[in-house]
Amino acid sequence: MMLLDLSALAWAYYCSEWAVRLVMVVVIPFRRTSDAARSWLLLVMFLPWPALVLYLLIGRATYPRWRRRRFAQLPRILQISADRILHLTDVARERPPRRFARAAVLIEKIGRLPVVDGASAELLADYVLIIDRLIGDIDAATRHVHLLFYIFADDETGGRVMEALGRARRRGVACRVLIDAVGSRPWAGRVLARLKDYDVEAYRILPITLFRRKSARADLRNHRKIAVIDGVVAYAGSQNIISPETIPNVNNQELMLRLEGPVVLELQAVFIADWFLETEEALPVDSVMAPTAAAGTVATQVLPSGPDYRVGGIESLLVTVIHSALQQVVLVTPYFVPSEAVLKAMQIAVLRGVQVHLVVPKIADHHLVRFAQQSYYDELLAVGASIHLFRDAFLHAKNVSIDTDVALIGSSNMDMRSFVLNSEVTVVIYDRTVTLQLRAMQEGYMASSDLLILDEWRRRPLTTKVAENLARLVSPLL
Repeated sequence: MMLLDLSALAWAYYCSEWAVRLVMVVVIPFRRTSDAARSWLLLVMFLPWPALVLYLLIGRATYPRWRRRRFAQLPRILQISADRILHLTDVARERPPRRFARAAVLIEKIGRLPVVDGASAELLADYVLIIDRLIGDIDAATRHVHLLFYIFADDETGGRVMEALGRARRRGVACRVLIDAVGSRPWAGRVLARLKDYDVEAYRILPITLFRRKSARADLRNHRKIAVIDGVVAYAGSQNIISPETIPNVNNQELMLRLEGPVVLELQAVFIADWFLETEEALPVDSVMAPTAAAGTVATQVLPSGPDYRVGGIESLLVTVIHSALQQVVLVTPYFVPSEAVLKAMQIAVLRGVQVHLVVPKIADHHLVRFAQQSYYDELLAVGASIHLFRDAFLHAKNVSIDTDVALIGSSNMDMRSFVLNSEVTVVIYDRTVTLQLRAMQEGYMASSDLLILDEWRRRPLTTKVAENLARLVSPLL
């Protein structure tokens, strides 16, 4: 009798596994890339029930219902901000170079923010100097300070920034801070408590709670790094508010933009949108988006992207600008796990006679990601792309130059997480002078890198190749 019961249970479990497989074959491909669908289906075929549990947890890049309801109101808020930008600035809307006009239209369709002229753009790569400049601008604030950072640590650097916010509050400056609940998790409680003591309004972005109705998924994160001071100065790029020595054995090489002029209002619009999504408070546009005079001659545009934006984001922009390149493309990223579209755009660019350079850190902080990343090297090297492994530090900067015409600087990595799961922000600069400055930095990265040679790369150990192939199978899920 016992044997019969066990046999029946085994048969029932076997049938349930096939039921899961058959259902998931129908469900998984819906509104998903073919690469991601293949990875999920492979997992389902081998481990049906664990795959089903994992899929229910992270299978769809969707936010909780309460956030989706708020996001439905966001186009109106962004449109108000965009209209305000064009109304306030006395600088004519600038046309980007003709071959990048489609990229500019794409950005505006996705993020609702137009190309604006009249900016000054300063590239900052010195880690300590970036924090010093930010604190100096906070100390000069007279109206408001808005900070949105993936990581905000309660260490020496974070303490200095919080003290500056405290000084600003004592002067009567409105201070608002958003920090990601997962990125800042080790320090969030202390940071929020200290900011509360300073009378600074501060919130966790996408908190994880025991109550599913209010909780956000742990893998859907706000990865942006934005500071806006008085609506006249802004920062955007790769650096978080954390001391370089806080994370052991990791010395980051960063790049931030310090911006003045009308483009600051576009980063302000991104902050206004994120503030509304987290607090349901619509900040008064009249008070936080005051008239902003031209500070230079640089034409710029801001692209916010993330799971909320259903029609694409930084991935679509990368494909568009790479296809527009005529001479050279340089991509700098700490994580390179591209979509099929980005990979093909890079390969086609090389075959069109464009020099394509990929600069990534030689140091790895995530082994699975490193193996997945390495699985793409052969395909790029085989067509003639150049891959540079930066030696001197963990290259955390995220930037792209297209010929000498366009520069992209922001928070987005070139991986599926930034393409699909993370909320990111990218500043697009249509200016030869700034692009040449970025190119000079990128050439410095390449001079401090080891150049991969195809024949040598193919002689790597068989165990490494196997690890890369296995990691490649799950790369669309990373």
